[in-house]
Amino acid sequence: MALQVIGTGLPLLRYRRDLRPRAVASSSQSSITTREEEKVKLGGSDVKVSKLGVGAWSWGDTTYWNDFQWDDRKLKAAKGAFDTSLDLGINFIDTAEVYGAGISGAINSETLLGRFIKERQQEKGSCEVSIATKFAALPWRFGRGSVLSALKDSLSRLGLSSIDLYQLHWPGIWGNEGYIDGLGDAVEQGLVKAVGVSNYSEKRLRNAYAQLKKRGIPLASNQVNYSLIYRNPEENGVKSACDELGITVIAYSPIAQGVLTGKYTPENPPTGPRGRIYTPELLTKMQPLLKRIKEIGGSYNKTNTQVVLNWLICQGNVIPIPGAKNAEQASEFAGAVGWSLTDTEIEELRSLASEIGSLVGFPVERL
Repeated sequence: MALQVIGTGLPLLRYRRDLRPRAVASSSQSSITTREEEKVKLGGSDVKVSKLGVGAWSWGDTTYWNDFQWDDRKLKAAKGAFDTSLDLGINFIDTAEVYGAGISGAINSETLLGRFIKERQQEKGSCEVSIATKFAALPWRFGRGSVLSALKDSLSRLGLSSIDLYQLHWPGIWGNEGYIDGLGDAVEQGLVKAVGVSNYSEKRLRNAYAQLKKRGIPLASNQVNYSLIYRNPEENGVKSACDELGITVIAYSPIAQGVLTGKYTPENPPTGPRGRIYTPELLTKMQPLLKRIKEIGGSYNKTNTQVVLNWLICQGNVIPIPGAKNAEQASEFAGAVGWSLTDTEIEELRSLASEIGSLVGFPVERL
C-alpha cells in the first residue's frame, strides 16, 4: 500500500541479462503451468512459487478499492480471480492481516482467501497454492511474541496450519529487532516455510538479513513498490542489495494501481483515492509512454498490462504481484510470462518513463 506524489527524476541503473530473442506468445492467456522447472525460489529459502503472483489487497476492502462497497457480486468476482489464477498456473497469492475491513458488509482478505482455498479443495479435490501474508507493525505491538500471536491469528483466518511466506508489512517505529526474532521463531516452530520484509530500506534490509543469518535462516524477500514509473528500488540501493544478498524482490503496485494499463486518460482519471495521486496532469505526461507500450504490445499480441509486467520480470530477481479483482484480470496477468521484451525495448520504455519524473511512495520506505 503506498501513496505517491510527483517528484523529480533520478539517474537509473540497469539490471538486465544479455539480449534474448523476441518470443511471441499468443493471446491474453498464457498456457503456463506450475511445473517445478517453471517456478522460482523465494531468495535462499526452499519455497518455490510462480514467476508472477497475485495481490489480494482489494479482496474485501472498502477503504481504498471497490468504491467503498463490498457485495456478493464483488465476492464472486474475487473468487473468479482466485480460481482463474490457479487454473493458469499463478499459484502465489499475497495478502495481509490489514487487508479488508469489517464494515459495509466487507470481510477480511485473509478470511476470504481461506474460504476460497477450502471451496477449491472441495470442488477440485486439491488446491496447489502458495500463501504469503503480512504482520502489521502497529505501535502497540512489542517483541517477538506479538509476531507469533498475529501469525497464529492469520493462520486461523486462513484456515491453515502453516503458510509459505510471512512478512513484516513495514518497519516498526520501535521493536524491529524483536519482530525479526519473531520471524525466526515462526520458522523454527514450523508455522512458516520462509520469512520476508516489506517496504524496507537498504540499511534495514541488511540488518534484518544479518540478524536472521545468525540463526541460519535466510531472509527470503523484500516486498516493495516497484513499477515502470516507480523505480525507487533501483535508485535507493534496495534492488542491488537484494541481488547481492540473494533476496527476492516482490513488486507490489506493478501496474501503478491500474494507471499503466492505458485504461485511464487525462479526461478519464481514476476515481477515489487514486484520483488524488494520478491526476490529469500526470496522466498527460504519461501519454507518450502509454502510446509506446501499446505499440510494443501490438508487436507481441500483448496488452499494456502484460508488457509492463514483463518489463519488471525482465529486471531479474523480481516477482510482480498485480491485484486481480476478477477472472478477466487474472487471465490477462497470466499472459505476462512465457515471453520476453528485448533489451532495446526495455531501455526505451525506461527512458520514456524517466521523462515523467519519479514518484515518492510509502513514507516508511525512507526510515
